Amino acid sequence: MIPAAYVYLLKDGEVLLQQRKGTGYMDGMWVAGAAGHIELGETAAATAVREAREELGVEVRAEDLRSATVMQRTDGTSNPIEQRADWFFTVSRWHGEPAVMEPHKCAAVRWFSLNDLPDAVPAYERLVLDGLASGVLAAVTSHGFPDTSWRQTLGCRPQRMIVNSKCLP
Repeated sequence: MIPAAYVYLLKDGEVLLQQRKGTGYMDGMWVAGAAGHIELGETAAATAVREAREELGVEVRAEDLRSATVMQRTDGTSNPIEQRADWFFTVSRWHGEPAVMEPHKCAAVRWFSLNDLPDAVPAYERLVLDGLASGVLAAVTSHGFPDTSWRQTLGCRPQRMIVNSKCLP
């Protein structure tokens, strides 16, 4: 299982996203302004602070981070790299002006309204962003797991995924 931390900078109903490039993984997608794998001996909050500095050039204090959700996710395969535990944080206070600090991995950073996100957002991040926009986001979420215990209650067909107790198309 791969642990990671994500940081969404928020201001005035907008969220800062970065567009990935040159990594071979989700290039072209708009993702959290800062994110990265949690290193051995590092907490999720420490990772969030480090990644905000490395990827955006901003200083975030751990005490200013707000936990949005912790998500266990999979792509449905047995590929170990796709078994993930992700800590999602928001922050509304930071020092510095966000900028692209890793141009070999990031094409751009841009502010988007939480109610008008680009189409090219990974489904698992859209789940979090939609929850932030609506104000309804469970403390613990999952993505990519079929959950047969809820199918009958929700009327889901077997090939559908259940996320946050909702049947997805």
